[in-house]
Amino acid sequence: MTTRATDSSTAPATGELLATILGEIAQVVRRLDSAALDLLADQLNAAEHVLVTGEGRSGFMARALAMRLTHLGLSVHVIGETTTPAVRGSDLVVAVSGSGTTAAPVRVAERAHREGARVVAVTTDPASPLAERAGLVVHVPAATKYRRPGEAATIQPLSSLFDQACHIAFDGVCLRLARLRGIDNDAAKAAHANTE
Repeated sequence: MTTRATDSSTAPATGELLATILGEIAQVVRRLDSAALDLLADQLNAAEHVLVTGEGRSGFMARALAMRLTHLGLSVHVIGETTTPAVRGSDLVVAVSGSGTTAAPVRVAERAHREGARVVAVTTDPASPLAERAGLVVHVPAATKYRRPGEAATIQPLSSLFDQACHIAFDGVCLRLARLRGIDNDAAKAAHANTE
């Protein structure tokens, strides 16, 4: 792969690009199903254990969710880590995949479903293999690397818009969850890692 250098005077200023990115995120967030996000918060609040999964940047968004859930007092594991326990029927599994076809999250959702766990799919495609295995689908109407018909327009490469929208959506869910659990900043800070 070769890259071409361009004259920096022809490239948009970073501030202009940031404004466009924020506008793209806002358009996606406005189209999110608030009822589905509320239901996700409620299911997280009721779960005995939560397990999250995702690959690549979607996996980072799943990990960011897991970190904040830990701060809110939930029992959370990231699937694939060496300390991940077996999935049980009382668990809630949150699987993140923009396309809904990523092999590892789909495989995890299948196994979790067989074990009787509740599965939440976070994806751009509510008809995807991942969504088909979920009891709750959080549809994030953003763009993926595939640029399928109907996906949101974006100037950003790959699945950046999906990942950004997931991060915002998860923070909104966590804020609702914090209110449900009566957790303020001081309580969350007390649960934050103190070994850094």
